[in-house]
Amino acid sequence: MVSQAGGVLLVEAVRKTGLDQAISAALSPWRKQRAVHDPGKVLLDMALAVALGGDCLADVGMLRAEPGVFGPVASDPTVSRLVDALAGVGPRALGAIRAARAQVREHVWKLAGSSAPDAGGQVIVDLDGVLVLAHSEKQDAAATWKKTFGHHPLMGFVDHGRGGIGEPVVGLLRPGNAGSNTAADHITTTQLALDQLPKHHRRGRRTLIRTDSAGGTHDFVSWLAQRGRWLSYSVGMTVSEAIHEHVLKVPASAWTPAIETDGEARDGAWVAELTGKLLNGWPKGLRLIVRKERPHPGAQLRITDADGMRITCFATNTTGRLIAALELRHRLRARAEDRIRAARATGLRNLPLHDTAQNRVWMEIVQIALDLLAWMPMLALTGRARLWEPRRLRFRLFSAAGQLVTTGRRRILRLARHWPWTDEITAALERLALLPDPG
Repeated sequence: MVSQAGGVLLVEAVRKTGLDQAISAALSPWRKQRAVHDPGKVLLDMALAVALGGDCLADVGMLRAEPGVFGPVASDPTVSRLVDALAGVGPRALGAIRAARAQVREHVWKLAGSSAPDAGGQVIVDLDGVLVLAHSEKQDAAATWKKTFGHHPLMGFVDHGRGGIGEPVVGLLRPGNAGSNTAADHITTTQLALDQLPKHHRRGRRTLIRTDSAGGTHDFVSWLAQRGRWLSYSVGMTVSEAIHEHVLKVPASAWTPAIETDGEARDGAWVAELTGKLLNGWPKGLRLIVRKERPHPGAQLRITDADGMRITCFATNTTGRLIAALELRHRLRARAEDRIRAARATGLRNLPLHDTAQNRVWMEIVQIALDLLAWMPMLALTGRARLWEPRRLRFRLFSAAGQLVTTGRRRILRLARHWPWTDEITAALERLALLPDPG
């Protein structure tokens, strides 16, 4: 009998996407002579453990207990030595891992076809900060802007839209006291995110960078505008006093009803585009779009709200579309909060190691785990199952028990017939089996 038998879905996803080959090749410079375990396999085992719910290096023991499903797994000291070795070389190792992930991502999107996040012609990358609490004196842990203690990484996620969840493309580890609106960090994060995308998405405005108001700084918006020929942006802006005064002067005829995802107008919400001297000092081509809406009963207004209306605004360089559609597109940035919740449930609840260099390696492990939790459903699941977040995938699919039978020189994994989602698992395995093996 084997536990976590449903984890074979992730094992097959690793094999079919070629992630094992890519990571092994990337980490080959750090494989010692006569080493028993391949560094790439060790790193992927850690990522699999995190994907299955682990939150520290020692949780790889869950895989070690089931060699029939996950193969030979390195000991805890071997795992720790590899993390220390990769942390010791820093940017070189991280760059190799990221390059391998980018290579595999392009291949996975080709396999996914119409289910890929770029099937609509444009990739949307959401940038957002995450507060990760620390309960001990770890390197770079500091007081955060929410008066907690820990780290403040800046992350980027590719939005899969309504038909999927999302996948991480960058995780920039920062001290807890790092600013939410630090332009240099947003620029670095954007560059790392773009490096994860196929090259043809780096031209012709086939990539949209979307942020909340933390990205609404002159330096970051100017940097995005300089790349405006091949990069689109939709950046939240803080409602300043000048914007507040301008909104009060917008005539009623200039307001357009806001719309919902079904295309229907939303009652009690309107959008308008602000022009004139308000845009002085901002890059050419920037459009400032404001939304006003009646607050929900009992909601407390802010000092920047006008005439009893809740006011928000954002900047974009997209033309040729109705401002209501642009505002809806920006509002869907809220899906990034779902991605952050999934990341917290997948190894980002805390950073388990002491040194920052070690935790940077952990951030890459977490991102690989999240990649697998996005790629496997994209390639193997259909319908509502494609929208299941990590907790539900673990509860319904990965935690299924099974029996490993050896017969006729073959090993067969038999899943419990009474398990409610056995058919879902077997159908997913059949879809993965139909995918071509990586060259």
